Amino acid sequence: MAAAPILARRIARSGVLPLCCRPPSWDRAPRQPPGLPLAPCRAFSNNKIQVELDESSGVAMMKFKSPPVNSLSLDFLTEFSISLEKLENDRACRGVIITSTIPKIFSSGLDIMEMCGKNVEHYGEFWRAVQEMWLRLYGSNMVTVAAVNGSSPAGGCLIALSCDYRIMAENPKFSIGLNEAQLGIVAPFWFKDTFVNVVGHRIAERSLQLGSLHPAPEALKLGLVDELVPEEKLLEKASAVMARWLALPDHARQLTKSMMRKAVLDHLVAHREEDIKNFINFISKESIQKSLRMYMEMLKKKKS
Repeated sequence: MAAAPILARRIARSGVLPLCCRPPSWDRAPRQPPGLPLAPCRAFSNNKIQVELDESSGVAMMKFKSPPVNSLSLDFLTEFSISLEKLENDRACRGVIITSTIPKIFSSGLDIMEMCGKNVEHYGEFWRAVQEMWLRLYGSNMVTVAAVNGSSPAGGCLIALSCDYRIMAENPKFSIGLNEAQLGIVAPFWFKDTFVNVVGHRIAERSLQLGSLHPAPEALKLGLVDELVPEEKLLEKASAVMARWLALPDHARQLTKSMMRKAVLDHLVAHREEDIKNFINFISKESIQKSLRMYMEMLKKKKS
C-alpha cells in the first residue's frame, strides 16, 4: 500500500510532460496487413487494472478489476495513469477500450475513504493523482472508447466523458452522471468543462446543480453516451467503433482532437496547484467531513 503514494509522486514529478503538452504521435504502427501471421497479444496486469494489447489491430483492452465497485482510490488512479502512459509510449498501440470486469458497475467514482479523516498531505497527493488521470486520458493521442457495462456515477462518469466515444449497456437500471452535489461536494471546474463539452451548457448546468444520475435511456437522449447496445454485444460494438476511428490517418485525428481539447487541458495545467489547494481547503472543512461520514454510514447500512 505504501508504494502507491511513491508511484503517484513519481508520475507527477518525473518531468514527463502531460500528454496534452506533447506533440501528436504520428509514428504509431499501422494495423498489420492481411495475410501476415497475427502479432501476439501482450498483457500486463496490476492489482486493480488489467490491460491486453492486440498488436495485430493496435487496440488495447483496459479492464477495471477492483471489487466491489472499482472505486478510484490512490492505488487505482496510480495504476490507471501508469497503464495509460505505457500504452501511449507503445508504438504498437493506437487505441484503447476501457471497461470493467465487475458486473453492473463501471466505476463508482472517487473513493470516499481517500477524502475522509485523512491529513492535508494525503488530500493533496490524492487530488494530484485525480488530475493526472484526467490529463492523461482526456489528452491522450490514442483513440479512447468507453464500454460502460454498468452504473458510472461521479468520477466514473468523468472517465467515460473523457473518452472519444461512449457506448453503454442497454439497461434502464444502469445510470451515469456527475452526482457530486448529492454528497455536498462541488464538481471542480475541469469536471464541469468536460461535461459541458459533451452535453452542452444548459443540460450540464441543470444536471450538476441537481447531482443527477441519468438512467441509460435518458443518458442517450441527453448525449451523455453515444450509443446503447445489449450488454452481451457491448465489447463487440466497441471494437467496431474503434475500427471505424482507426481507419482515419492518425495525424489528422490527433491534431483535430488536440485542437478541440487543448484549451480545457491547458486551463487545468495553468491552475493545477491552485486547484489542489482549493480541494484541500474544501474537503478539510468539518461540514464536508461530516457529510462524507454520514454518506459512509448510509453505505454501511445498505450493505448490512
